[in-house]
Amino acid sequence: MAEIANATTLPLAGFTPEHFSLSVSGKVATVTLNRPKKKNPLTFASYRELTDFFLAAQKEEAAKAIVVTGAGGNFSSGGDVFEIIGPLVAMETKDLLKFTRMTGELVKAMRACPQPIVAAIDGVCAGAGAIVAMASDLRLGTAGSKIAFLFNRVGLAGCDMGACAMLPRIIGQGRAAELLYTGRVLRGEEAERWGFLNRICASEAVLPEAQTLAAELADGPTFANAMTKRMLEMEWAMSVESAIEAEAVAQALCMQTEDFSRAYHAFANKQKPVFEGN
Repeated sequence: MAEIANATTLPLAGFTPEHFSLSVSGKVATVTLNRPKKKNPLTFASYRELTDFFLAAQKEEAAKAIVVTGAGGNFSSGGDVFEIIGPLVAMETKDLLKFTRMTGELVKAMRACPQPIVAAIDGVCAGAGAIVAMASDLRLGTAGSKIAFLFNRVGLAGCDMGACAMLPRIIGQGRAAELLYTGRVLRGEEAERWGFLNRICASEAVLPEAQTLAAELADGPTFANAMTKRMLEMEWAMSVESAIEAEAVAQALCMQTEDFSRAYHAFANKQKPVFEGN
């Protein structure tokens, strides 16, 4: 069941998912993977619906940040063994390729989404669940977080949904190689040391802290935040010289926003700026 708030002000509140829960508070939308009895696995339908949500969010102007979490003390156990892995064994190559491209579309949609995405991770965060966390912009976890890229454990390569491109950029090539070759569990405190988690929280506090962080981002200069996210994405494939030029153009655009002017006048008057995202 979808939980919807602020339906009169946020178009995203009109998005009524069947396979996860959605709540909206102020400028922050919270997506909750909500099959707690099975540790919130993903299915063909939930992959598609999550992708549709993040595609819709790309056109959303009122929701300024997104939180992704899981119900019942776990983030996500990844692809459902019986609803995904079992059927995949019986598929032919062309259908398998349709599936792998479809799962990659979720990561593409998350990365193209202008809103910062904050993952609140507790308990199991494995397989495709670890990928969803990886594809988020910021990750808050707990000492009980268990992050595992399990693909080699089921006879698959670690190069799934962009893992070989993105994970090394988060934690480094050697550490990413270890996780992708072995499928071992990366626990909360080690994940923070390695840079996968930005912060360790108490289990009962991880979601509220993620929502507070998202609200802080949502109250910031959101046009500029979206530009930061876009440039972080684009500059992976640029030389330093190209990146410097691209950032010059991006920053000049940000200097034309009302938020830049608001910040100047607020600081000049010894006030805190109130950003409006334009």
